[in-house]
Amino acid sequence: MNTKNHKENGLMRPFLCFGLIASCLLSAGQGFAKELTDQEIDNIVRRSYQYIAMYNVINNFALNENNPMSTGGWNKTYAVTALADHTVRAIARPNNDTLYLSTMLDLRAEPVVVHYPAFDSKFVSLETSAYDHYCDIPLSTTKGDFKKPVTMLYYTDRTQGYHGEKVKGVDKYMKMSGDFAIAFLRIMPHAAEPERLKKNLATMKEVTAKTLSEYLGKPAKPVEKTRFPAFGSDADVFEKNGRYVMQFVFNHTTFDPKDKMDQAVLAALKPLGVAPGQYFNVGNQPAMGSPTIQWRSEIQLDESDGKKFREVAEKIAQESLAIWNSPDNPYLFDVFKPKGEMTLEPMVIQSAVGPIGNPAEEAMYPGIATTDGQPMNALNDYVIRMTKDQLPPAIAFWSATLYDSKNGFFIPNDHKKYSVGENGGMKLDKDGGIAIYIAAEKPAGVPEENWLPINRGDEGLDIIMRVYQPDLEKMKTWQAPKAEKL
Repeated sequence: MNTKNHKENGLMRPFLCFGLIASCLLSAGQGFAKELTDQEIDNIVRRSYQYIAMYNVINNFALNENNPMSTGGWNKTYAVTALADHTVRAIARPNNDTLYLSTMLDLRAEPVVVHYPAFDSKFVSLETSAYDHYCDIPLSTTKGDFKKPVTMLYYTDRTQGYHGEKVKGVDKYMKMSGDFAIAFLRIMPHAAEPERLKKNLATMKEVTAKTLSEYLGKPAKPVEKTRFPAFGSDADVFEKNGRYVMQFVFNHTTFDPKDKMDQAVLAALKPLGVAPGQYFNVGNQPAMGSPTIQWRSEIQLDESDGKKFREVAEKIAQESLAIWNSPDNPYLFDVFKPKGEMTLEPMVIQSAVGPIGNPAEEAMYPGIATTDGQPMNALNDYVIRMTKDQLPPAIAFWSATLYDSKNGFFIPNDHKKYSVGENGGMKLDKDGGIAIYIAAEKPAGVPEENWLPINRGDEGLDIIMRVYQPDLEKMKTWQAPKAEKL
């Protein structure tokens, strides 16, 4: 394969594991071998987790043909006009209470202009993120938006031929931190109001995405063809090709020399030969440009290194879920914030438990613990009870969604019932409270709307609540309910 004129982002060897770097670097032309300590591996995984998690999410939504929510390419939109079901495998702990409308952005060749119409919904939010997993909310009903149409232009510091010029007809400008990014709407469908639902579904079709050239009535500029490193589950990437993913991410991300998180991840990956703008070898061809470190392809690989990275990543994911489901979770108000407002601990947790969510003023995601303190398991049935006064303090709406703990996916069932809430279905009792049953068979007398089916077997379960447009003052003292084993 000829490497002429190809950067790292064009040609990848998809299955070289993350941990092999210790034995395969050349530094300033001199070879060296260094065995990573457990502490160094842990730091690398924690610092990389946000990038690898979002690399998987963004590429799954843009490129995975098996993802029913995929746009099928870049600079395209896709509206999911039904609540997600158990076929969704592109992201851990997806929503089953809002509709998604995704726009996948490739901002290298030119800006992309997206038109957003007005919506007749209590809750709509536009969320954006690149590979670095910092979350911005440019538009939201909580801020009074979506009452009128808005046209937004997306770009980065590396977008060719664009330097922040104003464009006629564009209302807002959004500078992204990465060349490949996601901009998506969460839309409360009002599923219990057929006419309002129909209206919102029609409105979703009015969202359009065009390159700036297309917006100005010209042909889109050509885009360099890119071969992405393999994506999949976080653990798989950490084991098999984390080094290549992080090099790719570094080459397409803006890093702030004054940002502590940015500088810490650059420092963690530097000993591995991974740095922004780094070229590397393909086959036995010399590296292009003038790299400070050349990657050698003929190195003997040690599979045990990759397994170590996988083990640490899986351990961090388990620890993160345990913290999230704890009644004492200290991070409910600290996740899914913009750059400059995040610290490492909540960033790792949000990336491992369920990437790309809303900040606290938009939505909060308390986990459900059990009354006996043990993890939920499908060998047992459970009930979650709330009186009217114990319901979540949601200004818009709330829901409770069931997942398997290992992967964060919906539990497959013939009823296609995965959440309890205003859109997924619920029925309050005569006093305004609710009892939600997690059971293999629907208990007698329980409304079907309040039943979350499981498949009897030794499978870990977890439930995440979503409180949309929460009353933040009340959330400071509100206690999430617990699941009681039956």
